[in-house]
Amino acid sequence: MAKTCFLLKGGTIVNEGKTFQADILIEDRLIIKIDKQIHHPSAKEINVEGLHVLPGIIDDHVHFREPGLTQKANIASESAAAVAGGVTSFMEMPNTVPAATTQELLQEKYNTASQTSLTNYSFYMGTSNTNIEEVLKTDKTQVCGIKIFMGCSTGNLLVDDDKTLRDLFSKVDILVSAHCEDDAIIHKNIEKYKTIYGENIPVNLHAEIRSDIGCLKSTSFAMSMAKEFNTRFHLLHTTSKLETALFLNEALTKNKKITTEVCVHHLHYSQEDYAGLGTQIKCNPSIKTKEDRNALWTALLDDRIDVIGTDHAPHTWEEKQQVYLKAPSGLPLVQHSLALMLNYVNQGKISLEKVVEKMAHAPAICFNIEKRGFIREGYKADLAIVDMQRQWTVSKENILHKCAWSPLEGEKMSAQVVHTFVSGQPAFLNGEIQKNVRGERLKFDRK
Repeated sequence: MAKTCFLLKGGTIVNEGKTFQADILIEDRLIIKIDKQIHHPSAKEINVEGLHVLPGIIDDHVHFREPGLTQKANIASESAAAVAGGVTSFMEMPNTVPAATTQELLQEKYNTASQTSLTNYSFYMGTSNTNIEEVLKTDKTQVCGIKIFMGCSTGNLLVDDDKTLRDLFSKVDILVSAHCEDDAIIHKNIEKYKTIYGENIPVNLHAEIRSDIGCLKSTSFAMSMAKEFNTRFHLLHTTSKLETALFLNEALTKNKKITTEVCVHHLHYSQEDYAGLGTQIKCNPSIKTKEDRNALWTALLDDRIDVIGTDHAPHTWEEKQQVYLKAPSGLPLVQHSLALMLNYVNQGKISLEKVVEKMAHAPAICFNIEKRGFIREGYKADLAIVDMQRQWTVSKENILHKCAWSPLEGEKMSAQVVHTFVSGQPAFLNGEIQKNVRGERLKFDRK
């Protein structure tokens, strides 16, 4: 059978801190050659002159809701939204129904993705107070990591037993990721505001209820255990200035044992935005003050924060319209994360090279992903090709998330994804989803 071959001509490549013009030859899902003026008689040529060719975005933090919550989203719908946004790989969280807390349930998610995902994929193994034996069976070369919900009640996934936490941090031989908030502080704050407002707590108080102090206490505890047991630890969705003071400014190439993520909505919104968007931007941990947002940007740019993710967490519009205490937490963002960061590039707030580092290179390094996250010969051809000058507006007509809404509706974007290649296949071509494409299971180079 003839090999599928593509030749991307004349693009501006952004990779490993450099920006340069070259052609890219893709054959049998791999980048075969990067050079100027490549010629190949049987390759399908795609003219990308005037466009920037980036490594495909790797989102380390999504909720695609399958199984059990498919009225909100599913792997097929959200992976389609992902490729439209230049995301070529995702790592999905275990809080589905049922939760992925056994090896059998985890494998079922992989089976579904192999049939329906347009992007490459991996799934976190879930933890609880009682499933450590199942967790210890996880194959670190085949699974991105384990996820601990510390102080965030999510069914049976809340791990609040100190012995279990210590066992997980000391015994698990795989990357440990965590959602860090202190449950006792959260509940105390809810009761405090209930005495004032009853069941009608204003949504802008979400930042006070899920406070910076609550994040600091839980994050400090998790980091102390990681240091005690030399655990490979990845902190998810950093939200506060207080937390950023804990992080070391070290290059990822020095084999950092503790790495950190920030999500695009915590870089974009602040507490003032609750007035206009209300529960649309209710998420856990909360969007906090402008001072916190500024601190996150500082920590991102000085490399105390390693990775940009989304925590893509869709809910139906009807669910999000409920009053504060009943409206679920989470925002749908996987389609728009790269476009949002490219806005900040065009505004001069961050360089395009740094965006590539934080959204492609760093996730690949943090998770030891095999042959992805860089534009290199011999690597999988995961590519996002963008027009840095094409303006467009987020609207219901162009949203692909199954929930069909976004807090970004009406916002103008100054750059747009034109093509997305997933494992050498055009999954998004000239602005159109290619539904016959299937992503691959991510593999991890861990000894």
